[in-house]
Amino acid sequence: MKKIMFTKHLEGLDLKGIINGLKAATVEGADLCVRPGYPVNPENISTALPEAAKAFADEGLVIPLVTAPGDFTRPDIEYAEEYYAACGEAGVGHIKLGYWHWKAAKHYWDHLDEVRRYMEGFEELSAKTGVKTVVHNHSGKSMGLNSCAAMNIVKGFDPAHVGIFTDPGHLSLCGEPIEMAIDIVRDYVSVFAFKDLIKYRPQGRKDQGTRKTGVVRLGTGFGDWPELISTIKRIGFDGPVSFHSEYSGEDVDTVVDLCRIDVRFIESLWSEA
Repeated sequence: MKKIMFTKHLEGLDLKGIINGLKAATVEGADLCVRPGYPVNPENISTALPEAAKAFADEGLVIPLVTAPGDFTRPDIEYAEEYYAACGEAGVGHIKLGYWHWKAAKHYWDHLDEVRRYMEGFEELSAKTGVKTVVHNHSGKSMGLNSCAAMNIVKGFDPAHVGIFTDPGHLSLCGEPIEMAIDIVRDYVSVFAFKDLIKYRPQGRKDQGTRKTGVVRLGTGFGDWPELISTIKRIGFDGPVSFHSEYSGEDVDTVVDLCRIDVRFIESLWSEA
């Protein structure tokens, strides 16, 4: 299990600041957010990502995963080939795609057919560059909201090139029991995200009847973490695990501190499992 940190919430830091933050968080590398507004982004990825990978390596860190913009859902997007090629050159093993969202105007199965046609193109890019494409199981109206839905997207594609970014936090909201969820995607599971979620009803607002999703400290939400860790150990998973310390309203230094606490929490469970 290679512990990495999602750098989305290190926004505003330059590359050196990100490296220092990762080292302070006691992780081994980055789930590098390569989106507009970050040091490495779609406009400069061809030069900036290999440079970032070298800077990381000089500090004993790695970049096993890059997270693409949320609208990176088609293989014919303008910068797709350049994006994959840069990741391949930099030695990045995985690219996490954006999200397809179900809408009532389009029948689910028709939309799925469209998504799978896009996946054919992503599989070709992965085969060409050696960078695996991963689909995130994300709750809500995402086409890959749980393990079964994510498998609808990837089943039949080559697991060497296409995989699942398994997120137990989102699975705890709308997924299968965690040991079952992992077994469903076992042939495709490539990366894990570690964050804990809850559903709650806001108080004192007109929409208080509408449930909201909140990110909470690991071990305090809906996730069954002991069962998750036992299952990961049982299947022998040794790939990247991305810590998503998405604690809203916290400054960067606090996010780093909380990530370090999350790492200790998982390491404790790992030693007990």
